[in-house]
Amino acid sequence: MRNITPESLESLPSRVEYIRDFINFDEKDAAALHAAKPYLAPLVPTVVDAVYLKLFEFTITAQSFVPRNTGYSGEVPTSAEDLNLDHPQIKFRKDFLAGYIAKLVTMDYADIKTWEYLDKVGRMHTGVEDSGFKHRAKKPGLRVEYVHVGLLLGFVGDILISAVMEHAELDSSTKLAVIKAVNKILWLQNDLFARHYVKPEEEA
Repeated sequence: MRNITPESLESLPSRVEYIRDFINFDEKDAAALHAAKPYLAPLVPTVVDAVYLKLFEFTITAQSFVPRNTGYSGEVPTSAEDLNLDHPQIKFRKDFLAGYIAKLVTMDYADIKTWEYLDKVGRMHTGVEDSGFKHRAKKPGLRVEYVHVGLLLGFVGDILISAVMEHAELDSSTKLAVIKAVNKILWLQNDLFARHYVKPEEEA
């Protein structure tokens, strides 16, 4: 039996080792994600559009796209009803999400820098001004409540898994390997969000 202490989970390398081992994310999963790049990468624009259309369905998520976004200097929407996929500010935001999804099928999961990046993605959304990302340096914090983060990861997972299942060029064993890998990496990313939102009981 391995001894894992709550204190050890405060260290990113130790936490990554634990969560990877617990969910059995290994080099085969990484290889499956990389092998899926030719099939999933072309779907990124479609996935991103679907994500934003979903966000536009609810006032609680849509209203966050009305104020001027940090780093954006163009025209801003006057209300949530003005939001659409072709609005300049939405296109600005879509580029960031597209880059993130593309990274999921290209990153080196044996490199701690990959996990540092995923951890910064989580930290960046908690409202802190120092997320660790250079493009966010000296800019106001970005706060997205955890409930929306978790739901969005689930929604993205549903889209990607459906795309893999419906792909005509993939055999059954490849589909299974890719689906398992996608499911695992999204749950791992979820934990790297949760660690910045959910505090241990003694700190709450």
